[in-house]
Amino acid sequence: MRVIPAIDVIEGKCVRLTKGNYNTQKVYSVNPLEQAKSFEADGFEYLHLVDLDGAKSNHIVNHDVLEKICTQTRLKVDFGGGLKSDEDLRIALESGANQVTAGSISVSKPELFLDWLRTYGGQKIILGADHLNGVVATSAWMHTSDLDVIDFIKQYEAKGVYYTVCTDVSKDGMLGGVSTEVYAQITQQTNVKLIASGGVSSLRDLLLLKEVGCEGVIVGKAIYEGRISMSELQSLC
Repeated sequence: MRVIPAIDVIEGKCVRLTKGNYNTQKVYSVNPLEQAKSFEADGFEYLHLVDLDGAKSNHIVNHDVLEKICTQTRLKVDFGGGLKSDEDLRIALESGANQVTAGSISVSKPELFLDWLRTYGGQKIILGADHLNGVVATSAWMHTSDLDVIDFIKQYEAKGVYYTVCTDVSKDGMLGGVSTEVYAQITQQTNVKLIASGGVSSLRDLLLLKEVGCEGVIVGKAIYEGRISMSELQSLC
C-alpha cells in the first residue's frame, strides 16, 4: 500500500482544514516546497497536492507551487483543486503534475471529465469521489449531490476510471479513525485502485486500510501533528 503525504495550499502556505471548513485552517508551513523536499528526504515517492484556493475559486490558482515542487523534487505529484476546464487541466499537466484528481467536474460536467479520461487515460486522470454520509460531495465540499458514492465509482469504473481518491468529509482532519466499512465495500464491489483519505490518526488505521485492500492512503494532519512517525509510515510503503 502506498503512503502518500498531503500538502494543501491556501495563499501559498501549507495548511490543514477540519472537515473541509476553510475557517478552521491551521498553517503548518509557509513554504510548501520545503515541506515537499522534507517528504522527499524522508523517502516518500508520491505527494498529494491540493489547491484549496482553486477549489474555492473554481479555477486553478496555486499552479506556481505545483511547478516548483515538480521541478525541484523528484516526487510524483497528484494534483487537485479547481480543475474545471481544459485550460485548468493543461496548466496542471504543463506545471508537472504526474496525475490529476478531478472531483466536482465529474459530477457537474461528466462529458468533460470523460473526454479527459479518453484523452489522457485512467493512469493519468483520477476520479475524486469525496462523500458525506455516503453521498458525493462537491465544490470544495460545500455542496452534496444525490449520488451514492459507491454507485458513482462503479459507473465511472465502467467508463475507464482506474484510480479513485475517496475522502470521508466527516472524518477529514478529525484524527478520529477511518471509514473502513465504506472502503471495504468499494474494494469488494469494484476493481478500482482505491486511495483512501480522511481520519488517519495512527498506525492501526493504516493497517486497517491495508487489510481492506486500499492501494494507497493519503496522510495529512497525522503527520503534521506527529501522531505517526516517519518510520511507521515508511514500514508500509
